[in-house]
Amino acid sequence: MEAIIEVNGLRKRFGPAVALDGMTFTVSPGHVTGFVGPNGAGKSTTLRVLVGLDRPDAGTALIGGRRYRDIAHPMRSAGALLDPHALQPSRTGRNHLLWIACSQGLPPGRVDEVLGLVGLTEAARRRAGGYSLGMRQRLGIAAALLGDPRVLILDEPFNGLDPEGIVWMRGLLRSLAGEGRSVLVASHLMTELQDIAGQVLVVGHGRVIASAGVGELVGAYTSLEAAYLELTRGIGGIR
Repeated sequence: MEAIIEVNGLRKRFGPAVALDGMTFTVSPGHVTGFVGPNGAGKSTTLRVLVGLDRPDAGTALIGGRRYRDIAHPMRSAGALLDPHALQPSRTGRNHLLWIACSQGLPPGRVDEVLGLVGLTEAARRRAGGYSLGMRQRLGIAAALLGDPRVLILDEPFNGLDPEGIVWMRGLLRSLAGEGRSVLVASHLMTELQDIAGQVLVVGHGRVIASAGVGELVGAYTSLEAAYLELTRGIGGIR
């Protein structure tokens, strides 16, 4: 499967509120793509549509040319972290991952590999309900990596991480992109994206309002944060 995300003409309403209004973009392999915009701009809804949690009213969201729900073992193609709190709190971190691995036909040994990768080996047999937010983020990343996917979809992966964790996350995302994977990261932390992203999609009112390389935006506005503030000036959220 080619590691590519293709979103074309997505439209979605929740009652009278317009969440997506023709959202269209492509994420190619080999770099981190930042996905930024004000609260309510359509970022989370787009990510939920990509992994089959929401159905669009119109348009398509494809991973390697297929809808997520049409992929036999989807986590081998695309891994996602959308909500670090989406776990059964009485399970240990290791058992949480074992349950997911079993659902995807993945070997138990892979669980220990990803626990080591995210630095949770020593906490693996503790109940996940007692994990800090930063530890839950690491557990969510471990789950996203279980199937060794070529596509990663991450919503605010830096939330709750301490400075050491932020440095670790930067290195991990760079490494994943360097392996030729497509990495889509929704975040409000412009300083972090400026350091790791190659491309940025700025969204507002449920659609892309700007798509450009980080270097291009920094050159034009002095920083990614300044570019974001200028491009989203006066743009609200869901209408």
